[in-house]
Amino acid sequence: MSTLTVPPMLHSPRDDARKLHKAFKGLGCDTSKVIQILAHRDSVQRDLIQQEYETTFSESLSKRLASELRGHTKKALKLWLYDPATRDAVIARKALTTTPVFDNQAITEIICSRTPSQLRRLKEVYLSTYHSYIEHDIENQTSGDHKKLLLAYLSTPRYEGPELDNTIVQQDATQLYKSGEKRIGTDEKMFIKIFSERSSTHLAAVDSAYRAQHGNTLEKALKKETSGSFLRGLLTILRCATNPAMYFAKILHKSMKGMGTDDSRLIRVIVTRTEIDMQHIKAAYYSKYGKPLTHAVRSDTSGSYKDFLLHLLGTDY
Repeated sequence: MSTLTVPPMLHSPRDDARKLHKAFKGLGCDTSKVIQILAHRDSVQRDLIQQEYETTFSESLSKRLASELRGHTKKALKLWLYDPATRDAVIARKALTTTPVFDNQAITEIICSRTPSQLRRLKEVYLSTYHSYIEHDIENQTSGDHKKLLLAYLSTPRYEGPELDNTIVQQDATQLYKSGEKRIGTDEKMFIKIFSERSSTHLAAVDSAYRAQHGNTLEKALKKETSGSFLRGLLTILRCATNPAMYFAKILHKSMKGMGTDDSRLIRVIVTRTEIDMQHIKAAYYSKYGKPLTHAVRSDTSGSYKDFLLHLLGTDY
């Protein structure tokens, strides 16, 4: 459930474009006005505003924002302007081309938390935008079982509906046990096969069946049998199958935990999930940590950056 709030009486995209242009004029940018408009428009409306802005003022709204804003506010608002598939493609491209070390965390999160239909669209946009197959870039930048998992998860068609076959669920739970905890060493190929071929509904059922059969959670088994980036990918797939809201709540908590803030991760999760399931993520965050997500964001960010994120998150309840 989205936390995006859109005014009941919207101005036309042309009016919004003119108001944005006015906010950019003069000495300094009226950032609060920019946030008031863009943080309360959905993906389709933002696209129409960008079209009107470029038609009317002969310049890209994204480029104008980049020249008017600074720091994390600029990063967050520029990312917000994209439609979801393009945004994922931009994040993935940056993760795969950052030097000297690519962003393993970001590419794992973007791929392993997305649905099959979202991944199909991501691949299309990535190719049309960067003239490169995302699979090719993953092949060049990742390695080992982590690479095999990402490529399998990207390329394998998966059912997205609620139905499942309980017989196959039980078989998969047994097979994962035989491929991991029951033997010396781990059959990584079997883990990749099951995790990349099964639907989220199916994997959630396998998780329950594994616990019933073996008295241990599948997550604990994964932590025992695998490690590193490969483990992170498997855990992302499993957690997004069983409780995606809690998965993202934990990521947000980690991004603000301790000294300093992982702003890239904080921005990425809030911007990409606002129009999907942020209301559920907020509820999961409160359930897990005993305080509203908005309170954490308020204490870890400042200025227009803080204001923009809080506009996206909405009220505490």
